[in-house]
Amino acid sequence: MEDYLVELVLSEPKHCVDEAIAFCKTTGKEIALAEFSNPYGRFAEGEHYVYVLDISGMMLAHPVNEDFVGKDFYRVQDPEGRSFVKEIVDTANNNGGSGWVEYKWFDPARKMVENKTVYFKKYDDMIFCSGIYW
Repeated sequence: MEDYLVELVLSEPKHCVDEAIAFCKTTGKEIALAEFSNPYGRFAEGEHYVYVLDISGMMLAHPVNEDFVGKDFYRVQDPEGRSFVKEIVDTANNNGGSGWVEYKWFDPARKMVENKTVYFKKYDDMIFCSGIYW
């Protein structure tokens, strides 16, 4: 039963990423990135949101912190020193285009640093990411 619950919880980030990629394919990159950066848009709900990196680690869209957009995140580390964006980018570019990474990050709903598990998938020249805090 426990494995089933873990799988169920982790299905949400995968679904969000797949939905975001489908939206991007339908609307085009410019409109999609604007929607992904919209804090009131369909891809942002509290602690559940999609953010998008380019293939070098530049933040292209982020609905929780607009100051992140346009910044190079490749060498950003979590509070424990983990270079999680580097992991995401390197894996997406070299090992099949998708995967999971765990790190610590500020949870906007709880207003504190929490563990976060993120699913990511490369599409075109972008890496779509969505995760859960725990």
